[in-house]
Amino acid sequence: MSAQPPYARIAAELRHRIETGELRPGDRVPSTRALTQRWGVAMATATKALAALRQEGLVRGVPGVGTVVCAVPRTPRTDGPAQESTARRRLVRAGIAIADAEGAAALTMRRLAAELGTSAMSLYRHVQNRDQLLALMVDAAYAQAHPPTPAPSGWRSRLELSARAQWRLYQEHPWLAAAMNLARPLLAPNGMRHVEEALAALEGLGLDASTRMHAAVSLFGFVRGCAVDLAAEQEAGRASGITGDQWMQVQEARMAALLSDGTFPAFTAARTDPDLDLSGESLFTFGLDRHLDGLAALIAAANARPNSPDGTGHPPTTCEK
Repeated sequence: MSAQPPYARIAAELRHRIETGELRPGDRVPSTRALTQRWGVAMATATKALAALRQEGLVRGVPGVGTVVCAVPRTPRTDGPAQESTARRRLVRAGIAIADAEGAAALTMRRLAAELGTSAMSLYRHVQNRDQLLALMVDAAYAQAHPPTPAPSGWRSRLELSARAQWRLYQEHPWLAAAMNLARPLLAPNGMRHVEEALAALEGLGLDASTRMHAAVSLFGFVRGCAVDLAAEQEAGRASGITGDQWMQVQEARMAALLSDGTFPAFTAARTDPDLDLSGESLFTFGLDRHLDGLAALIAAANARPNSPDGTGHPPTTCEK
């Protein structure tokens, strides 16, 4: 296969800078003279590179200014809301498929366009940028964890089922946990639904609103925290061809040498216990059970206090007596 001609390589670099936002709408692109100096090509080659970008609708000439980046193309709409919704769902499904198979880092607008057989700029008719696409992917992924209908009786069973549904979801989409950030959460309605379910399960148990919210969000965060390394494990396995179990087997000799001098006696004793079965799944199950045990103790303590008129479980104030 022959190499790209020089003008095409120049156009590809400028196109990449535009698609990644390095060159934004209204920014000047390098002049033909600057391109000749940067690439060591003839003026005609630089002119042809800019002409190719103009034909794609990425740049335009402005008298007295030069060549500038066009606004994100917004072609006249010939379709209605239903068609737009279908097109966006198609983008989201393709984005999830790429992230599931190759990791979130592989998801670029250019990669997605290649998957869909279209141009990267055409995708901006349906999403503003990669961040919006990722937010839509997160919301679509969370929607796949459907709560059981009818909900089981008992707050503990409801919370456990919800947590395990999220855990399975993170295993199916290893990129998902890392895409979330509780400090600056994405406004993903289907993700919020899991917190809503937890809040509903905790109603009427003597806990005040602040405690219920902290309990629901911390449970959501616990499950995500257990899953956040799944993306790194997937990437490591893909890059090395070695599974997690194989990697641990390779480390076995080093671990034995580290523990042989008695520096970590408690660790050594626990590790040699024949009943020990330590895995990501066992850590998740243990942590979930203890998390729910803690909530059970909190609920019991709240109900052991004299109930206030508002049903929060707080002792009544002097004015309420």
